[in-house]
Amino acid sequence: MKLYTIYLKNCSFFARHGVLSEEERLGQRFFVDAELEVEGGKALDSDAIEDTVHYGIAFEVIEEVVTGQRRYLIEALAQDVAAALCQRFPQIRRAVIAVRKPSVPIPGILDYVEVRVDYRP
Repeated sequence: MKLYTIYLKNCSFFARHGVLSEEERLGQRFFVDAELEVEGGKALDSDAIEDTVHYGIAFEVIEEVVTGQRRYLIEALAQDVAAALCQRFPQIRRAVIAVRKPSVPIPGILDYVEVRVDYRP
């Protein structure tokens, strides 16, 4: 079986995830990376967009999940993104989703917190 990987890196969205009420009220940017391992099928030979995971549509799926329902945990958010992508594109054999939250409400200095989920449908 032929496999190939599609990467969507640093997709940026404004959303209101987090445990604290201030995070819901103020919102912030979240960044998502998606690594999608795809079964080759006909796409590698046909050169046809309908035979692959259309990354424009994949971006829209990610956006819909991230900007939709509020989640308390970015772990749950990453899992929901992975599940939605695999449901939309059944040829995805593995989805690794990373969610970065740069403005974390903790007493410390850091660039961001990141959670990575490895999902296999």
